[in-house]
Amino acid sequence: MIIKSTEEIELLRQSSLLVGKTLAEVAKILKPGVKTIALDAVAETFIRDNGAVPGFKGYGNFPATLCISINEQIVHGIPGDREVKDGDLVSIDCGTYMNGYYGDYAYTFAVGDVSDDVLKLHDVTKESLYLGAKMAIMGNRVGDIGFAIQSYVESFGYSVVRDLVGHGIGRNLHEGPEIYNYGRRGTGKKLPENLVICIEPMINLGVKEVVMEDDGWTILTKDNKYSAHFEHTVVVKAGKPEFLSTYEFIDEVITMNTNIR
Repeated sequence: MIIKSTEEIELLRQSSLLVGKTLAEVAKILKPGVKTIALDAVAETFIRDNGAVPGFKGYGNFPATLCISINEQIVHGIPGDREVKDGDLVSIDCGTYMNGYYGDYAYTFAVGDVSDDVLKLHDVTKESLYLGAKMAIMGNRVGDIGFAIQSYVESFGYSVVRDLVGHGIGRNLHEGPEIYNYGRRGTGKKLPENLVICIEPMINLGVKEVVMEDDGWTILTKDNKYSAHFEHTVVVKAGKPEFLSTYEFIDEVITMNTNIR
């Protein structure tokens, strides 16, 4: 675990805010009929125009700026010629690298006329992120975050993906500790002040088991039921966590783009 200085936290905040602004730019053109590769192009141009580089592109040989995962795709979907359709659940994960530090977080968009059961999954997953983040306070443990997420989503009959986790972030995109979205209270590593972590529940409508597509990146639900993914970057503090990421820019676009929520 790498504790961050005040100066480092501010640099992480700058990278993180650019992620939020990038996701908002993508949201402006998100609608049925748009190709995922077009969304990726908007993101890369915007990131580079703002003095940063895409944090994901080339990372482990990942070929794109965004991870775009639709419906039964959980994470790490590669943008391409696939068109977004009415009723899709579209998870968009974005990373930036600027001034030596990474930004990384995600939002799942409900596009068009999404069914009530899928909207419920969307809303519960988003709420579970905030419940988990509330536990990111000095002296708590990793298991406290996971328990808050798991106990909430399982009360609705959903399942928590076990194979993928949140993480620390800083000069490296992925740092320690691993932040599980399941666990028991009072277990796991103790959270020190000024640790910066990405909390990212990945919640499935059906079973928790996953499979990988032939592309070697895209992770799918084993039963092909929908999945939702939300992510925030927070600083562990003594009283309450400090959010470096924000959905404010996305929310502004959603009020204008009637195709998404």
